[in-house]
Amino acid sequence: MFAIGVVIGVTIVAKWGERYGVVSDETVGLGVRMVVAGVIGSRLTWVLTHLSSIDSPLDVIAIWEGGLQYSGGFVAALIVGWPTFRHWDTLKKGRMLDAACLGLTVGIILGRVGCYSVGEHFGGTTTFFLGTRYEGGATREPALLGETIHNTALYEDLHLPLLALLLWFLMRRRITPSTAAGIFGIWYSLGRFGTDFLRAYDETFAGLTGAQWTCLGIFALASYILIRVRPRMARRVEAEAGAVSDDEGAVEPEEELEPAYPDHRDGGPATQEREG
Repeated sequence: MFAIGVVIGVTIVAKWGERYGVVSDETVGLGVRMVVAGVIGSRLTWVLTHLSSIDSPLDVIAIWEGGLQYSGGFVAALIVGWPTFRHWDTLKKGRMLDAACLGLTVGIILGRVGCYSVGEHFGGTTTFFLGTRYEGGATREPALLGETIHNTALYEDLHLPLLALLLWFLMRRRITPSTAAGIFGIWYSLGRFGTDFLRAYDETFAGLTGAQWTCLGIFALASYILIRVRPRMARRVEAEAGAVSDDEGAVEPEEELEPAYPDHRDGGPATQEREG
C-alpha cells in the first residue's frame, strides 16, 4: 500500500507540475529521490520511537513488516528536494509545494491502509464508536482477543480524505501559491499530534512521541508559510497578472500617415477651395 501510495502521489504531483511549467520527467525524477529519502526518514523516526520492538539489526530495516512514520519522512524529503527547489522561481516553488502536499496526503491515506492491515498504531481500550474490535490474527502490536481499542491508522484514514479534497478544491480555484501547503501542515500536524496521545506502544521523549515533536516543527513552518510567505506570494501573483495584462494590452505603434490633404499653406485643395 505504501508503494501504491508513492506511485499515485508522484503521479498527482507530476500532473499538477505540468500546469506550472515543470515537465513530468523532472517531477518524477525528483519524486523518486524524495521518496527514497522519505522512506529512510520515516523508518528512522519509527525505529527511534519503537526501540522496544527492535530485537536485531535486521529489524531496523524491516519495512516489509510495517513501521514507517510519515512526519520524519516529510522532513527528510524536503531536505533532499531543496537543491532542486532552489532553482525554481518563487511562484513555481509555492505552486509545486502545494502539489507535493496534495500528493503526499493521498500517499499517506493509502499507506495507512497498509498500517491498518498489518495491525499497528494501536491505542488503549475504548468504548468509542470508531474503536476497532480485535477478533484474532497476526498484528504488529499486541491486542487481547475481544477487546475494543483505538486504531489511529483508521482515524487518519477518516480525516485525511477530507484534507485531500480541500487541497484539491483550493488548487482548482487557483488559490495563492503555498496556501495549500500551509493548510496541509496545520491540519496534518494537529491531527497527528492529537492521535499520538492515543497510541499505546510508541516511545516518548519528555512526554511526547518523536512524531509529535516533529509535528511541532511542521506546525511552526506551516504557520510561517501562511503568515509571512503567503502575503508575499499574493503580491507576486498580482505583479505577474499585471505584467501579463500589460503584454496583452500592448499594441504596435501605428505608422505615421500622410495627411489626406497637403497643408493649407502649401496651396492644397482645401486652400484652393477656400480661395474660390
